[in-house]
Amino acid sequence: MVRKENPFLSLKQEQKIVEAIQAAEKNTSGEIRVHIEFESSTDHFQTALEVFNKLGMHQTKERNAVLFHVAPYDRNFTIIGDEGIDQVTPDDFWEEIKNVVVSHFKDGKHTKGLCVGIEMAGEALKKYFPYQEDDQNEISDEISYS
Repeated sequence: MVRKENPFLSLKQEQKIVEAIQAAEKNTSGEIRVHIEFESSTDHFQTALEVFNKLGMHQTKERNAVLFHVAPYDRNFTIIGDEGIDQVTPDDFWEEIKNVVVSHFKDGKHTKGLCVGIEMAGEALKKYFPYQEDDQNEISDEISYS
């Protein structure tokens, strides 16, 4: 799941997103990851769930990892939060974040959309999973690809 050459994100855009992840994770013990999927799918939620598990995101101590799954060719964006998040948050917890990200995507502003969404996720997770002094980065901040 290394970086592939792609027209979706430049190296500079990718770095901005990684920096947004690192900044957001300073507010929460939650873990945030972005995955770019270049394969078409008929079930994006299931594909995102498979990526979530393949990346080991279900193995965080508090089960509080979040995946931003982007399928640019299918024009799809999915957010998946682990069960620790789902147990303490309302059913529509991700809707506002998803709507903001998608609105930026519709304007062709993929990097901005992801950065704003990541910042919003960090702020939202802070309420339920505040940053701890002994917090360790359990999930890589790098963008993954397939």
